Amino acid sequence: MFAAIESILNRQDKALDLMLELLEEEFSLLMERDTDTIMTLEFSIHELLRQLANEKESIIRTLGGGRLRDYAEMLSQDKKEVILSLWLSIDQKEQHCARQASLNTRLSLGLLDQSKDLLNYLHERIIPPQRTSYCRNGAYAKLHPQATVFSGHF
Repeated sequence: MFAAIESILNRQDKALDLMLELLEEEFSLLMERDTDTIMTLEFSIHELLRQLANEKESIIRTLGGGRLRDYAEMLSQDKKEVILSLWLSIDQKEQHCARQASLNTRLSLGLLDQSKDLLNYLHERIIPPQRTSYCRNGAYAKLHPQATVFSGHF
């Protein structure tokens, strides 16, 4: 059982190393605004998250719903140190990945707001400020509300 848990924890530890690399690459791509590459990278990140969730579930199944720290307390000192050091490493890497993901989210939302503001500005500049125009007889045409169902004279 120890070997199975140790291998699961090792896989989680290595997967979190890869996750951090992917998140840092995503950040650099966000800075470059390379949206096509970001989209392909997002699929890799989501797949890695799914695999990490499966690994965590397999630890829970292996321990029968028990806690890893409780299991580690029952082991000999050297095995206990191995398990707890892996657990601590995983915890630190998860926190580091969470901080990087938060930074990526803030940057992407900032870029979204900036793009939206620019689009609104351009849209306002394209539309003429006054909607008055001349009709056939040379006078100003009367403006009709946008939601008119009937037009013409009764």
